[in-house]
Amino acid sequence: MQIHWFLPTAADGRSLTVGTRGTHGPQAEAAASLTPTADQFRAPTIRYLTQIAQAAEEAGFDAVLTPTGTWCEDAWLTCAALARETDRLKFLVAFRPGLISPTLAAQQASTFQRLSGGRLLLNVVTGGERDEQARFGDHLAKADRYARTDDFLTVLRGSWSGEPFDFHGEHYDVRGATVLAPPDPLPPLYFGGSSPEAGPVAARHADTYLTWGEPPEQVAQKLAWIRALAQEHGRNMRFGLRFHVVARDTAAEAWAAAERLIQGIEPAHVSRVQRVLTASESTGQARMSALHERFRDGWNPSDLEIYPNVWAGVGLLRGGAGTALVGSHTEVADRIAEYAALGIEEFILSGFPHLEEAYMVGEGVLPELRRRGLTGPKDR
Repeated sequence: MQIHWFLPTAADGRSLTVGTRGTHGPQAEAAASLTPTADQFRAPTIRYLTQIAQAAEEAGFDAVLTPTGTWCEDAWLTCAALARETDRLKFLVAFRPGLISPTLAAQQASTFQRLSGGRLLLNVVTGGERDEQARFGDHLAKADRYARTDDFLTVLRGSWSGEPFDFHGEHYDVRGATVLAPPDPLPPLYFGGSSPEAGPVAARHADTYLTWGEPPEQVAQKLAWIRALAQEHGRNMRFGLRFHVVARDTAAEAWAAAERLIQGIEPAHVSRVQRVLTASESTGQARMSALHERFRDGWNPSDLEIYPNVWAGVGLLRGGAGTALVGSHTEVADRIAEYAALGIEEFILSGFPHLEEAYMVGEGVLPELRRRGLTGPKDR
């Protein structure tokens, strides 16, 4: 099993309202800057991101996921810079098909793989936000975006084949696509999506299917769906799960830290954030929002624990992955083991702030996973 960390290239901090311009707006960030607490905006400078990458490497994580989007620094450039500051850590670069030529993406990946010594992983993000896609000049409907991703990944892999590759499809027409030399090893393709359009694309192309953290029963249903689709193509794949994490020496400390992340938020502010998120075309985002719907109806804190040690509080104020594993280091390891028993082989974890929490998880949870034989030695 592999355990990865996250690079906060939009910003970081101890508060969920810091550095999330796409949902909270500049007013919330400005208000936070006037508060006499440590909940301050941490800019994603290269110095700070280097600290996080090196902390993740030192703590024993396998890779770091770098997100994509308007409010993030570019993932390709960021990871290329950080590869020079690390020795072993791998980089899971998120990017969007349709915003770049598939042959150029193949060339960039090949170059990155050679210059980094084989430390590139690719996270293919089709995109579920109409406004976000429009900022980049992309106005395709959702079904068409997934069809384009299907064509894109066909060309991408063809470009790495070592032979000139021709493709004539609905979205791409390339002739003799190739690269200087095929990357060695080929970067594994990570792909997520909960919609009917996403599943078949994942089944045909993904090496690892990613999904956001939900209760085990829902995760098991999704894995069964993707496994069945992949088997139709004679393929097997790995599965990964994305969670935030709040782990402490005791459960009481962990729950206090989790509750602090949303301490003082007002229902009106949560409603404003949720209106922005509701506009998303992402099926996964709708599933995340549904997990804390009961809490928003009654504002009862216990309703945010949707399964033992699985907390939906992050999704109140953040888009994307909205759940966290909360508990003692042993309890968090228990939940990871439970999901691993379903077939999850990779976990992408994160915490607020990402520098301090990389050490907290690395020094508390990862040793317990190694003790149980769920992961390999720290320095692989």
